[in-house]
Amino acid sequence: MSPLHTETEADTRAERIDPILAAAGWGVVEGSRIRREVICPGRIQIGGKRAAPLSCDYVLFYRGQKLATLEAKKASLSHREGVGQAKDYATRLKARFAYASNGLEWREIDMVTGREADFTTPFPTPVELWERTFSAANVWRDRFGEVPFETDGGKWEPRYYQHNAINAALDAVAHDQRRILLTLATGTGKTSIAFQIAWKLFGARWNITREPTRRPRILFLADRNILADQAYNSFSAFSNDAVTRIDPGTIRKKGGVPRNASVFFTIFQTFMAGDGGPNFEGYEPDFFDFIIVDECHRGGAKDESEWRRILEYFEPATQLGLTATPKRKHNADTYGYFGEPVYTYALKDGIEDGFLTPFKVRQMASTIDEYVYTGDDEVLQGEIEIGDGFREDDFNTRIIIPEREKSRVEEFMRQIDPMQKTLVFCATQDHAAQVRDLINEMKPVSHAEYCCRVTANDGERGEAHLRTFQDNDKTIPTILTTSQKLSTGVDARNVRNIVLMRAVKSMIEFKQIVGRGTRVYDGKDFFTIYDFVKAYEHFQDPEWDGEPLEPVTPTSRPGGSEDEPGPDDPTGGGDDEGGEGPTEKVAIKLPDGKVRKIQYIASTSYWFQGKPVSAAEFMKMLFGDLASLVEDEDDLRGKWSDPETRDHFITALEEKGYDRDKLSEMKRLVDAPDSDVFDVLAYVRFSLEPKTRHERADAARSAGLTEHADQMRDFLETVLHAYERDGSQELSINKLGTFLTLKYGTTAEARAALGGDLGAIREAFVGVQRHLYRD
Repeated sequence: MSPLHTETEADTRAERIDPILAAAGWGVVEGSRIRREVICPGRIQIGGKRAAPLSCDYVLFYRGQKLATLEAKKASLSHREGVGQAKDYATRLKARFAYASNGLEWREIDMVTGREADFTTPFPTPVELWERTFSAANVWRDRFGEVPFETDGGKWEPRYYQHNAINAALDAVAHDQRRILLTLATGTGKTSIAFQIAWKLFGARWNITREPTRRPRILFLADRNILADQAYNSFSAFSNDAVTRIDPGTIRKKGGVPRNASVFFTIFQTFMAGDGGPNFEGYEPDFFDFIIVDECHRGGAKDESEWRRILEYFEPATQLGLTATPKRKHNADTYGYFGEPVYTYALKDGIEDGFLTPFKVRQMASTIDEYVYTGDDEVLQGEIEIGDGFREDDFNTRIIIPEREKSRVEEFMRQIDPMQKTLVFCATQDHAAQVRDLINEMKPVSHAEYCCRVTANDGERGEAHLRTFQDNDKTIPTILTTSQKLSTGVDARNVRNIVLMRAVKSMIEFKQIVGRGTRVYDGKDFFTIYDFVKAYEHFQDPEWDGEPLEPVTPTSRPGGSEDEPGPDDPTGGGDDEGGEGPTEKVAIKLPDGKVRKIQYIASTSYWFQGKPVSAAEFMKMLFGDLASLVEDEDDLRGKWSDPETRDHFITALEEKGYDRDKLSEMKRLVDAPDSDVFDVLAYVRFSLEPKTRHERADAARSAGLTEHADQMRDFLETVLHAYERDGSQELSINKLGTFLTLKYGTTAEARAALGGDLGAIREAFVGVQRHLYRD
């Protein structure tokens, strides 16, 4: 055998590739380094599993920039085998060059020009790749590259998309772009990105004069205190005297706005307030060098917002907008002000990469989703005519039917785990109070604060409830009700349920609400949206999380559109609903007979291949993908009958997005709740009538146990009982040891009872499974 065929990839890398890179100066020249990078951990699946992670063999850094990716293959394989991976990694990491090598041959791909060619060593040096990547010199790019990330002693490392976003923003600054936009999904760490940008600007001594004579003054501007406070705490690496909060107390204490700091944090409302004029005028227009506008689609970028005055006043500053919402008609003015984003990372990317949690949508239709007054019901207040009809938008804004709300609360409280953290979105602040009280009437614990309301009117009390809810070590409050306030900016990682009890017209707001549950938390495989208001129809928009639509210039009232509450509402301070309207609401009492007839029908959508799909769509996709995995019915039986090939087959299904949980839920759809996952697959692909696990176990008892001695039959009966109860996961080869120790105490005692041969025991364990799936 050729020596090449005994050489592993690790050998090839260590003995062939590493020396060539070192000879070119990689990891040797100051400012250069080589890193094996885990690009993403892989999509989260049920049971704490993940899809396969993506890792690049070599990422070549120089001056803080990722210049190239290199995929290695062992010497016995063609170097061309790594080309596809190298290109994929370079695309994700925004590297200019991609390389593939087996240590003997080398191929280079220029991701900008598209040029591909084999080449012979020596490999390009860091300086050569830098000059080929950046043909035009830029002093500020070099200075930013010399400032390392602040990693908190190695505890923080930028994810690939965070690195991309930071570099894209700094590159825009280096090229004197004055208005910059970053669009990243909720939960992807926009505040960390903002901090690292500020850190590098500070370290490079960049400022408004474009001369490195002083450090910059940076303003972080948000539309609510909780966002400003979160950012202030996230910038803790700056010294205490470098950061300050601009708030009413500080202004009163100092007799004016604070000036002796480098990084300032405030909210629009504080800047607009002031006795002798707005507080922001306490600064000269060129006082701030750099302004970060958090959730910029909500505030000062709106054409008709009063807050726009602040950004226009500080016109000399470079301004960076952060948003989670791609361009839509409702936020066209945001994009008009800041321009197209220099970097975008979408919700579907975050879920597929495994940085965000996937979700299910439970669509809750009922017999009282709409209401027509027929004269049979009691009118408690207001005026109504026979024949007047009301749809979802009208409930709790024009008409109140307490029994309807109570039935909805009872329905979702039956379905959720009542001790999991839950957010409930209501139509108004009054509605949020009503739902809070209904939940507390049926709460499973005695604690008075089990469910709390957090709206604009709750003030500091509501903020305190929210802070406690965000603490993952605390279980009370467990449920929060709100109207608008919690749709953005709530960093609560362990939210497991989101309940929609008000219409959500705006795609922007819908995505923000979905983002409340996407943050990753240990043991959190998914979260569930309980949708009483048909918000799931947003998923039917092909652009719901794809490329942004070209916007239609909105004609909205000052402070926001009809669909998205604006930031200038006097009661909300930018984070909740304004007045409830002058018109008296109609209040209706339903008779007991009608209340008893309220019924709900639920169906589930699943996150699959980048979007939520219905159960029917899921089955169609499964039918197509099974064709690539099994040749015929016998092939499926053969793969499923052996625990080792079954595990490989299940892994192949999971990699395509069909995890065991989704397949198990398909049993209900094919009306086979007591069947095996095998029967779902056989039904979908070959239209075979499902059998129950009990029927399969009985068949195996009749045909598969007679050949064994009494003790072995007794052991295999234990296995079959576990299969009947819990399904095919009990038949994994990893379960064999568990069965033996549970039944006999130790492996030695099991061997003694069953004949002393572990190989024979294993064969019997596998053999009975062949009988399970014979027919």
